[in-house]
Amino acid sequence: MTHIGKVADVEIIAFEAPHTAFRDRQVIEAGMAVQTLVRIVTDEGAEGYYFGGHGHGDRDGLLPDDRRQFLGRARSLLIGENPFDREKFWRYLWVSNTPEPILSVIDNALWDLQGRALGVPVHKLLGGCREKVLAYGSTFPNMGTPEQYAEHALACKQEGYRAYKIHPYYFADPVTFQPVPGRPSHVKMDIEACRAVREAVGDDMVLLFDPWGTYCTYEDALWVGRELESLDFFWYEHPMPEYRVHLYEKLTRQLDIPILSPEIAAGSLYTRADWILRDASDMTRIDVLRGGITGVKKMVSVAEAYGVRCEIHMSGFGNLQMLGATSEDTCLYYERGLLAPGLDYDTPPPYLNAICDPMDEDGYVTVPQLPGLGYDISWDYIDAHRVDNQA
Repeated sequence: MTHIGKVADVEIIAFEAPHTAFRDRQVIEAGMAVQTLVRIVTDEGAEGYYFGGHGHGDRDGLLPDDRRQFLGRARSLLIGENPFDREKFWRYLWVSNTPEPILSVIDNALWDLQGRALGVPVHKLLGGCREKVLAYGSTFPNMGTPEQYAEHALACKQEGYRAYKIHPYYFADPVTFQPVPGRPSHVKMDIEACRAVREAVGDDMVLLFDPWGTYCTYEDALWVGRELESLDFFWYEHPMPEYRVHLYEKLTRQLDIPILSPEIAAGSLYTRADWILRDASDMTRIDVLRGGITGVKKMVSVAEAYGVRCEIHMSGFGNLQMLGATSEDTCLYYERGLLAPGLDYDTPPPYLNAICDPMDEDGYVTVPQLPGLGYDISWDYIDAHRVDNQA
């Protein structure tokens, strides 16, 4: 067995990278944002990495408070230990109430370290199952008029996507697109966008819907669900705030369309297993920022045992590696995006030499084959753009 030694150092490399957003129906170059790279090193020279830790996928760096906590107690638990003992660290971090982003990035970096040390991608360490995964195009919210959603969906279909997910109108007026913090959802316009998209793409494209928990009443959630059923949508994701579990139980009983949730609730597999037992949703949802790869691996097994789909949330290297170790009978789709008209998704950020998820003409993405998570890192860029960890 490869001798990798003990953990000698755990650090967070903070650096600036260009930030692109989609606001006011257009792509916005929003200046520079802080990205983070967690780096775990052993006394034998083995290294593991994880980008991000906050927000969507792995493109948003850990927040300053999380970085400070990470470099305190969490870091001290690993120094001098065997980096292959992921399960032990995972348990340590849970019982010490370590915030999920910190636990997750440590776990993900340890998986990367072992894959790099053994020269294999993480999905092979997990037990390889497939080399490519069917993707769906996932939109930015507030993307435009219903007609613009329809045009974008049709363009995605022509590009090769066989499935398309609408993030509709929330926290913004659907006509002026100005912020409306006190009125997070706009049900009538959401329904109009769904109807326009279905009419544009026809009956042979799978459609998905995610209002990101912004329906504040059960009645609104039920109304939209009935409309989605009539339009033959495949799933209805996170319609209401996820602390209202009883309302999810009620909604799941009333609707035929599968309810996919919880999406962002804390508690990793523990929360999601409870939802399954309570019949609060028909499908479950998790990602590698909610318990790390270890937590997702555990949750997929729970879902498989109960015959429930476990759809992986968000894009990114860790999520795609996890999908490579699962069956499409349990984890069908990869969420590719967020997408919007005019947004260049296929050019890698400057700190990477390649994106993780190029898509073929049939709508599949290939699981990265480089060792570990599959990063091809541009160290020159990172070294030239380092910033203070307090930034």
